Amino acid sequence: MGIRINLADRSYDIIIENGCIEKAGELLDLDRRCFLITDEKVPREYIETVAEQCREKHIFILPVGESSKSMGMLERILMSMLQAGFTRRDCVIAVGGGVPGDIGGFAAATYMRGIDFYNIPTTLLSQADSSIGGKTAVNLGGVKNIAGAFWQPRKVLIDPVTLNTLDERQIAAGMAEIVKAGLIADAELFRCVEENCKSEMDMAKVIEAALKVKKAVVEEDEREGDLRRILNFGHTIGHGIESVTGMLHGECVAMGMIPMCSAEVRRRLVRVLEPLGLPVSADCDSEAVFEAVMHDKKIVDGEVMAVYVSEPGTAKIVKLTAENIRDMIDSICHTA
Repeated sequence: MGIRINLADRSYDIIIENGCIEKAGELLDLDRRCFLITDEKVPREYIETVAEQCREKHIFILPVGESSKSMGMLERILMSMLQAGFTRRDCVIAVGGGVPGDIGGFAAATYMRGIDFYNIPTTLLSQADSSIGGKTAVNLGGVKNIAGAFWQPRKVLIDPVTLNTLDERQIAAGMAEIVKAGLIADAELFRCVEENCKSEMDMAKVIEAALKVKKAVVEEDEREGDLRRILNFGHTIGHGIESVTGMLHGECVAMGMIPMCSAEVRRRLVRVLEPLGLPVSADCDSEAVFEAVMHDKKIVDGEVMAVYVSEPGTAKIVKLTAENIRDMIDSICHTA
């Protein structure tokens, strides 16, 4: 199956197919210099499978974790590309989760003012969300994703077979983004997860459904002018928790969604998150989380722009005061 992201001359296809990583040479233009970015946790077989199909390969392996999304690491990547003689005709390929995708896309956006970028996500979280939409970034000054660019990939390959090598915690983290997609724009997707959260799901189908939500939003609002902000549901407080605790992104988004819902949706959401293996509260310094949130790029005139869900499938942007945010954080964060 496939999805077309329609963005005029920046349009591209998302291929969702078992085994498509083995056909990368047929599906992507790899007859050139290819700079492959991955991290130490991604199974070596994935990067080697892609590398074997490139005319000329250069592999860059990141340390695992958000700390790799830094200006220093970006400089190392760009220097490696420069020393290898990369030109505007060559490409960057990210193989792995959100970290290789974010910094790899940003490197592609900035090298020679922009070269081709392909994304091959191998985690559920990146397959269901971060691999498409064109948002690339690194962290700076303790603020997540504050330095970046909108740079659409030329194509995305999603191979559900790669999920077989993930542990349960990584699968759960990815499910948080699928739940998010259902809550903000697809009530049927949320009901599907709600009814099957204690059993096995058809991952290709739920990934496709989640991506269709993002497709519709990105096509209408590519650069987060207004509508696209709904994709940040759960991220306002979630990013704060992530910066303080170092927990997985999806785990933090799961907790960040809870206080941003009506009471009824919150009740249903908690009953979905728990059997999926996702946390509904965190043992951490709530004041530190508050400080991290208030340094976020979504602050406008001292107010926090956040996404609120009153019923599944419907989201709206709301303005919250600092005290509103503090109370919401206190409801899910507790000092150990």
